[in-house]
Amino acid sequence: MTEPLRVLLADDQTLVRTGFRLILGADGIDVVAEATNGTEAVEAVRRTRPDVVLMDVRMPEMDGLEATRRILAGAPGEPRVIILTTFDLDRYVYAALSAGASGFLLKDVTPEQLTAAVRTVRTGDALLAPAITRRLVQRFTQRGSDTAALHRDLASLTPRELEVLGLLARGLSNAELATRLHLAEATVKTHVARILAKLGLRDRVQAVIVAYETGLVSAGEHEAAERT
Repeated sequence: MTEPLRVLLADDQTLVRTGFRLILGADGIDVVAEATNGTEAVEAVRRTRPDVVLMDVRMPEMDGLEATRRILAGAPGEPRVIILTTFDLDRYVYAALSAGASGFLLKDVTPEQLTAAVRTVRTGDALLAPAITRRLVQRFTQRGSDTAALHRDLASLTPRELEVLGLLARGLSNAELATRLHLAEATVKTHVARILAKLGLRDRVQAVIVAYETGLVSAGEHEAAERT
């Protein structure tokens, strides 16, 4: 029997934590700890080792972005982090993903979206809505080449892996990739896992960044893909 997902909630509002705990619990997801600020979140992660952290941005003592950086600076096997906020601002999106978060959600998500998000990032996928991907692309294409310490040599990838990476960077899910390439979804997952392993990347967020930084995909191609 598969063990239930283990989640840590970090938010300074009791009502928010209570609501999320009830939503997750109703879907069979265990909330193993709660934190009211970033400092508590960092300590709770070390103590409980959750699979996923739902992290608020604005909290006292230490904000969610700094807490995310510290959590993800640890040893391999660190949890996935989803940033939660009521503020749909570019600077939060960029800072959250740059800190290593695997996703970014507004607090007005539906219960179904919340539980789906937790399960998505746990499997190694990332939450990259088209609008957020576009912002990410714009920020990284505007910044210097020394700003992202990522492996940029794509020579290790096979032609098929390059094709998968290019489509992944345009925002396609595994199911959409499978349909586009006429492959089984399990095969797509294998390709994605190999891409991440060969390039030394943590997740799809970093893969998207690499695809744009190396010129494999351009911002113009992404915009065209959104219109199709």
